[in-house]
Amino acid sequence: MPSTIHPKEPGRETDAVDPAGAKPHGHERAIDIRRHEILLKTGALQDAIFNSANFSSIATDETGVIQIFNVGAERMLGYAADDVMNKITPADISDPREMIARAKELSAELGTPITPGFEALVFKASRGIEDIYELTYIRKDGSRFPAVVSVTALRDEQEVIIGYLLIGTDNTARKQAEEALLKAGALQSAIFNSANFSCIATDAKGVIQIFNVGAERMLGYAADDVMNKITPADISDPQEVVARAKALSAELSTSITPGFEALVFKASRGIEDIYELTYIRKDGSRFPAVVSITALRDEHGVIIGYLLIGTDNTARKQAEAALLKAGALQSAIFYSANFSSIATDAKGVIQIFNVGAERMLGYAAADVMNKITPADISDPQEVVARAKALSAELGTPITPGFEALVFKASRGIEDIYELTYIRKDGSRFPAVVSVTALRDAENTIIGYLLIGTDNTARKQIEAEQKVLAQRLRDYQFYTRSLFESNIDALITTDPSGIITDINKQMEALTGCTRDELIGAPFKGYFTDPERAEAGIKLVLSEKKVTDYELTARARDGKETVVSYNATTFYDRDRKLQGVFAASRDVTERKRLDQVLQEKNIELEGVTAAAEKANLAKSDFLSSMSHELRSPLNAILGFSQLMESDTPPPTPAQKESITQILRAGWHLLTLINEILDLAKVESGQMPLSREPVSLAEVLHECHGMIHPQAQQRDIQMVFPRLNSPHFVNADRTRLKQVLINLLSNAIKYNVKEGKVEVTCAESAPGHTRVSVRDTGAGLDPEQLAQLFQPFKRLGQEGGGEEGTGIGLVVAKRLVELMGGTIGVDSTLGEGSVFWFDLVNAMEQRLASGTDEAAVIAATPALRTARLRTLLYVEDNPANLKLVEQIIARRSDICLLTAVNGNLGLQLARDNKPEVILMDINLPGMSGFDALQVLRSDPATAHIPVIAVSANAMQRDIERGMKAGFFRYITKPIKVGPFLEAVDMALQLAGHAPAEST
Repeated sequence: MPSTIHPKEPGRETDAVDPAGAKPHGHERAIDIRRHEILLKTGALQDAIFNSANFSSIATDETGVIQIFNVGAERMLGYAADDVMNKITPADISDPREMIARAKELSAELGTPITPGFEALVFKASRGIEDIYELTYIRKDGSRFPAVVSVTALRDEQEVIIGYLLIGTDNTARKQAEEALLKAGALQSAIFNSANFSCIATDAKGVIQIFNVGAERMLGYAADDVMNKITPADISDPQEVVARAKALSAELSTSITPGFEALVFKASRGIEDIYELTYIRKDGSRFPAVVSITALRDEHGVIIGYLLIGTDNTARKQAEAALLKAGALQSAIFYSANFSSIATDAKGVIQIFNVGAERMLGYAAADVMNKITPADISDPQEVVARAKALSAELGTPITPGFEALVFKASRGIEDIYELTYIRKDGSRFPAVVSVTALRDAENTIIGYLLIGTDNTARKQIEAEQKVLAQRLRDYQFYTRSLFESNIDALITTDPSGIITDINKQMEALTGCTRDELIGAPFKGYFTDPERAEAGIKLVLSEKKVTDYELTARARDGKETVVSYNATTFYDRDRKLQGVFAASRDVTERKRLDQVLQEKNIELEGVTAAAEKANLAKSDFLSSMSHELRSPLNAILGFSQLMESDTPPPTPAQKESITQILRAGWHLLTLINEILDLAKVESGQMPLSREPVSLAEVLHECHGMIHPQAQQRDIQMVFPRLNSPHFVNADRTRLKQVLINLLSNAIKYNVKEGKVEVTCAESAPGHTRVSVRDTGAGLDPEQLAQLFQPFKRLGQEGGGEEGTGIGLVVAKRLVELMGGTIGVDSTLGEGSVFWFDLVNAMEQRLASGTDEAAVIAATPALRTARLRTLLYVEDNPANLKLVEQIIARRSDICLLTAVNGNLGLQLARDNKPEVILMDINLPGMSGFDALQVLRSDPATAHIPVIAVSANAMQRDIERGMKAGFFRYITKPIKVGPFLEAVDMALQLAGHAPAEST
């Protein structure tokens, strides 16, 4: 191949070798670029490359074994996919000597030993380093060919390598072209090596000598198929070749033979020749091409061959065809408000300024037309920088200004660039500008067209993407920091138990490095591998495991007892990725557990002794109560007889009897209060917490305490509650607390003093009841001794009787009802004793229920005989509620009892068909009453329904287990309540008749 190109002859209009080849059209190239961008977004480009027969795409697993072998790999290497998949690695089809050399070079370059083989092919990619290299592939038949291979590591969402992708292209043609172009300059080499141009060089007779990679790509022939065999006429449309010969013959007035001569005749005469014709591919398909012909001459000017540079003209042809159907397309683009279309003359002065340009730049067309160039509305610093960059790129000085904006387009080079436009108001925006040279019929430049789009949105998106990318990096760093800073040894494994990640604590626990641990079996670092492996399986089946104990064994033999807490983790598609486990050294905890266990055993002994002592105390108090009440009964009884005897006792005797009775009744009060205190402190005091009307309790207490106040001329002031007010309490015990406080306020008041009771909200949802007296008050020392048993605060020698226990019992009762109690006192002015309780809603019929409708719908026997229902309940509000419900049932007669003993008596006397039983009854609980009923043949058959505020599940289960027919919780819901009553009545109707 000659090494020189004939110099330009006088009169020729173009150089022999044009760097732009066939003068690409900027508009068509812009369409190609946009199409390429769309493909990148849609994923079609990757798919096209992977499935292309022109690329060998080989995917492996992480160990290098081939998993995918595409059609391109089959075509290039001669293997079928089944010949290699799951059998060999890409190293087995590569030149072994080149792999040894590559391993050696990489070892020296990266400062680490690399084994010849598959590792040498993917080492850089495995470390995240971009890697594209050349090597020789060996086909199945043993032949070889040079390839360019790009290697990419395939990673999962946790960035763990799961395989590699090797994309290769056959480099044979390029190698041959390189050898042929050793004599040519860098520009020819760049053109020849471009995949975008078909470069075909022939000898003087037209026989093909060079066929570059672009020609192979466009025409489908391999270089070996055509070199030294055919001429370019053999791959051209024969009818077009004949037509060209005929046209040239007429144009040049000489006879031209159809064939290769017709293709190169003008070039052989030194006439520039660029023409269109149809190329025919190897598979018979056709495409339009634009071909530039240059005659190759030796140093004497003798033609030694021809160079045909072609470009695929399909896109432009398709665009022209489309425009023939829609001539309005150019107009639509040109006049669109979304594009700034600026046309200039050859010197750059603006001639056309469309509506889009006006909208984007703020100028009216009249402001700029025939006045300025596009450089005047562009950032001057960017224009200077562009001129400098182009001068360096193209090796020619370019003046800053309009020339810098259109220089490439003026040379027929496609040009799309970014720059900043400046609006009329001085504001700026980024724009993407496409520049096209406008030519006349003689191909002379008559102006330029600059089409721009506002790039602000994309810039903003890019900025946001940078921010998001930085946030992602920060988050990954933060996550890793958390992982590493954890005090526990953290570890992740894949589902098979292979370690995939660890933290520093795990390295310290095992004495192994991160590289040694990752990829190793989890079970291998414990004294009991089978238990460790079972732990992984347990996590996979149960999704999590807590406090799973293992003994870790370090490299130096040290053993550490650890407690594992583990769970499974998944990717965003909920696909199982493996197990995440945290291990904590529990050696010290095990020691402390042993100590704690020993202390617990010791404490259990002490607790048992204390409970035994407490039980003994309760037994003693119960026995003492019984033993004291018997003689006290006789003392009080006979004293009352003596007091009313005939003849009456003498005044001296009467005084003695009075003292005996007063002391006896005081002793009885003392015994009762001591027993109350014992029950409270031992937790045996039954309480029924439910909504209690404060107004009713205060009214009852006022009636009970009023006579005592009258005897001492004490004024009693009680509040008037304008609206119903309920607190969560036990009604009986609430009255006990209030009576105690009122009694103390009267006893320790001054003569003709005053006791005032108030109710107010102390905190949201809480009510405070205060009892204020006008007594002597208490000093700080006395206040400190309040609520302590048998402390009467200096009143022991006074005239008022007392035990010093009442306040202690009151405090315990208030606390059992969920409240608090306290006192405020001032010497000489008096004291205020107060307690707070939680507010409660009034017990009503269940909301949302039409009472009349429920009762009307209840399947009762309306026309049957009158049925008898007994309700045992100590709370008047609950009694009133049930009375109102049953009053609407004309077929039921309701009996009521306020305690268990009275209820048992009514049950025996009246034989009710159904009994409603409260649980927390004074004297005898509902459970005790049920046991008595069941033990008596006369009442054993009666269904008993529990009605209680004890609504915990365990309370209900205990009630049903004890033998209640149903267990209804308060507040009562009318429907279920009447349903339970009717079911009980129905059961009672089928019960056997009582024998007489």
